[in-house]
Amino acid sequence: MSDDEKQKSNGVKYALAGLGLAGGLSSPLIMAGGAVVIIIFGGLGVLLMPLIILIMIFGGGGSSNDRVDTGEQVVEIARSDGKGELDSEQVPSNLFETLNDAGAKCGTLSPVILAAQIETDSNWDAAKVGPDTRLGISQLPKAIFDKYGEDTDDNDKTRATDPKDSITAQAKHFCALAEQVQALKDNGQTTDNVLDMTLAAYHVGIDAVLEAKGVPADSEALGYVVSVRSRFARYQGVGAPPTSFPAPAAT
Repeated sequence: MSDDEKQKSNGVKYALAGLGLAGGLSSPLIMAGGAVVIIIFGGLGVLLMPLIILIMIFGGGGSSNDRVDTGEQVVEIARSDGKGELDSEQVPSNLFETLNDAGAKCGTLSPVILAAQIETDSNWDAAKVGPDTRLGISQLPKAIFDKYGEDTDDNDKTRATDPKDSITAQAKHFCALAEQVQALKDNGQTTDNVLDMTLAAYHVGIDAVLEAKGVPADSEALGYVVSVRSRFARYQGVGAPPTSFPAPAAT
């Protein structure tokens, strides 16, 4: 077995813990019953610097070997294309169908990716008011929501604070970004992963990705990609589910 293979097979030591990023950045170590879990990648997909992911705490029950096996599965899923099946128990029941419908809008997207973005951006708070006119569960800027928003739930209102309207706009915006970054790939201007570039464009803007010809090598862009990817496993039913969701916003 090569040194690289040994590193991958031994990358998970105990349980997996809460999220972080390194490679020029500092990351707090999170303790779980005395165990600190750090998973080191030489790169996440084809990101531009080594990353350290601290993903989730798998506490409560099970042997250390079981937790290692689960941790290795989480790492594998984090590095995937996010196309696993969405676990209905991990998302608000009234949004499961909307997530599945919206997640099928283009080949790069999936319901799992949408759910992971939503947790990262708003923690499922449909009333969240963010910076730069960002609003709602998907935290889209007003201009983007105005462009892509539609009355998804047929209540004769189109609002960013309506989770179903927001998720549909999120998916349409994501797919438009994916089409633009795919062109970089098709033109031979980058070797970066299309999903990683699309996630970065969603967070820091398409202009930054086009200028960098890939995922910008900064903590904001890389951190967002890692944050979203680290949640893929949860929404496929691997790891701890969300414990609660905010009350639905008025629509």
